[in-house]
Amino acid sequence: MNISSYLRLVPSPIGLVTGANKGIGFEISRILSELGVFVWMAGRDSARIQEAAASLKKAGLPVDSVTLDVTDPKSAEAAAQHVQKVSGAIDILVNNAGIVNEQRLNEAGKPELLPPSRIELAMLRQTYETNVFGVFTVTKAFLPLLRKSPAGRIVNMSSGLGSLTLRSDPNGPYAVYNALAYCSSKSAVNGVTVAFATELRDTPIKVNAADPGHCATDLNAHTGPRTATQGAEIAVRLATLPFDGATCGYFDENGVVPW
Repeated sequence: MNISSYLRLVPSPIGLVTGANKGIGFEISRILSELGVFVWMAGRDSARIQEAAASLKKAGLPVDSVTLDVTDPKSAEAAAQHVQKVSGAIDILVNNAGIVNEQRLNEAGKPELLPPSRIELAMLRQTYETNVFGVFTVTKAFLPLLRKSPAGRIVNMSSGLGSLTLRSDPNGPYAVYNALAYCSSKSAVNGVTVAFATELRDTPIKVNAADPGHCATDLNAHTGPRTATQGAEIAVRLATLPFDGATCGYFDENGVVPW
């Protein structure tokens, strides 16, 4: 992946990735650091995020860890203060942390989604706390640091399941994934993306939503046909957009995804 155009804008970029201790978040961190970005790997479990960062440090990659619970505004503010103290600013923010909590194992031991009528309000609230309010909380906490960058980039990890256009097609590939909490949370992430992109349109900061595709991760009991590495690629691409790159968009590796 060629990020030479971005490196001309920011010769020594600094990024932060949430949910970075495993899966797509770990791969985003690894790829960005291999491309020359110093990456703050953020996660709510201090031991796990330190272990994940140590594994990349051992490979000689420029990373460090910071404890950050995206559902806790005080944790986000503390993480932002720590990063500011050490690095001064950041150029890239990838809001990757996310959960699915309406999935259950059936009698055959395979994961299946609860229909909307069987989920509880608490499930919906818990999903939104991480997937939606977490994106808002972290973005707000780190926006002052991003404003210091000559080419700030915010990438919100969405999903093809967040596309109302695709999911409302009864003959489309997403019709069978009727996960009310998760799907609607990713649609909301798209709305958050548009809102911040609109506010920041006249600044150097670009804000986009990324669809990584159906990747095999802990989120879906490793049932996806794609790898976490494949899923990370669109986030890395959007995190290192050149000066004339898009903002206020929704993309997968093939191009624009319909809202």
